[in-house]
Amino acid sequence: MKPFSTDDLLACYRRGVFPMAESREDEGFFIVDPDWRTVLPLEPFAMPRRLARTLRQDRFRFSIDRDFEAVIDSCAAPAADREDTWINPDIRALYLSLHAQGAAHSVEARIDGALVGGLYGVAIGGAFFGESMFSRATDASKAALVHLAARLRFGGFKLLDAQFTTPHLLQFGAQTLPRRVFQDLLSVALHTRADFSALPEDTRGAALAAIAGA
Repeated sequence: MKPFSTDDLLACYRRGVFPMAESREDEGFFIVDPDWRTVLPLEPFAMPRRLARTLRQDRFRFSIDRDFEAVIDSCAAPAADREDTWINPDIRALYLSLHAQGAAHSVEARIDGALVGGLYGVAIGGAFFGESMFSRATDASKAALVHLAARLRFGGFKLLDAQFTTPHLLQFGAQTLPRRVFQDLLSVALHTRADFSALPEDTRGAALAAIAGA
């Protein structure tokens, strides 16, 4: 059987499906095509007021694609709110390859240069497929998500896919849509020109909040 490749992975995203594993220790993975799909609207992006204030204080600095491997490993590691994750060695290897090809990206939140939070996902056309996030400091992953939303809005993206609803994402206006509606939005986004790198990496917190819509 032909090994599952990064081309296969990109084709999955274009069809609106994505890979998962049962656990971090699982061998192999399976393809998920949920009946209901969660998205985070970008126009505008909903943001808790307290978080907007935190961003304006410039507690965090952000970088893009500098520590992709560290981000995915941090997302795969056990944490206080999750003893296990679905990022196993096969999935890790696929996304590292996809990152090397320029299709997978990370947003890193830093305090005094140290990586304290972040997220990663896949960009195709005007669609960004969020995969996972982590936090080692209060509001770090939330701040990284706001940076992502500002980056996507600034770069002309139309869709931020969050896959499944969580209490964390509900704070940001997460909407759960039937598969048919998601597929319609995805079709438009895939045919949209967008630029993930358009927003300057050193954009400060107040500007990020303004661009995101706060």
